[in-house]
Amino acid sequence: MYTVLAVIVVLGVLIFFHELGHFLMARLVGVRVLKFSLGFGPKLVGFKRGHTEYILSAIPLGGYVKLLGENPGERLSPEEIPYSFSHRPLRDKALIVLAGPLANFVLAWFFFVLVFVFQGKPVYLPEVGKVLPDSPAAQAGLKPGDLIVAVNGQPISSWQELNALIKKSAGRPLKLTIKRGQEKLVVTVTPQLREVKNIFGETIKTPLIGIMSAGKARFVKTDPVKALAEAFLMVLAMIKLTVVSVIKLVERVLPLSTLGGPIFIAKLAGEQAQAGLWPLVSFMAVLSVNLGVLNLLPIPMLDGGHLFLYAIEGLRGKPIPEKTKEFVMKLGLALLIVLMIVVFYNDILRLLGKS
Repeated sequence: MYTVLAVIVVLGVLIFFHELGHFLMARLVGVRVLKFSLGFGPKLVGFKRGHTEYILSAIPLGGYVKLLGENPGERLSPEEIPYSFSHRPLRDKALIVLAGPLANFVLAWFFFVLVFVFQGKPVYLPEVGKVLPDSPAAQAGLKPGDLIVAVNGQPISSWQELNALIKKSAGRPLKLTIKRGQEKLVVTVTPQLREVKNIFGETIKTPLIGIMSAGKARFVKTDPVKALAEAFLMVLAMIKLTVVSVIKLVERVLPLSTLGGPIFIAKLAGEQAQAGLWPLVSFMAVLSVNLGVLNLLPIPMLDGGHLFLYAIEGLRGKPIPEKTKEFVMKLGLALLIVLMIVVFYNDILRLLGKS
């Protein structure tokens, strides 16, 4: 039950804000919005203001926006034509379509600001949790529980700083100042180039000394003004990571088995909700970025597919024939159905413990 409520909140909020982006931009450029629904399925309650009907629907997973003239061949009165989507210039159409993914990025930014201000960012202490046998660290005499406080005389306070200095060393010897109980020691360790797997499963060479973190972290809250900029940079970093992940999937560096669908998202949402409010908000921020990026992929039926077709129309200087659009949309739908089958298959394998 906890997982069900969590996934309703997570997907409901993310998809609703996506549609809200389309809605607000349509209103801004003068396209008439006929319906704006919170949720899908049968109408529960609603009211009409102006030309727009605002609806609360039975299935609380997101929502939808219906624009005047969005369907080909839709009959319009002479009074309606100036306010219809189909009769707007390509610029206006593109802005309306683009506003959905942009709303997801703005929502992610807002969530990251909240997390940075009220929970803070995790800073892992430079404490040794494990020393690998026969490693440079073992040869230098490092032990579990050692707290590394300086590298080459430069004070450090986080595992992230330690990692960065080891990578920057390019294999040159490092003098580590460590605290072992009440004792302070200085040891010399020479990083070795080792082959490791990165987050995409690719083999890379990087300098290592053979230690693992103790995993102890403290949360450092960010000044609200500074959090605005740091959250923006975090969104950019997440967009880059998502784009690179998609590229790695296409290049088959990442296997299709890494993809997750609604069941996997529901499982993660439930876990994060049980961990607390801020882990759930962080998860929603990451998922919102993913939703925004994936919607921008140039696949027909997605926002990115529509933008791609608008770009072609702009280059051609004339509209794409409706029959061609219909064929392309059917191809896009078929691709999305195949993708949904793959992610559901992966989800089921995970549930059975086979992935």
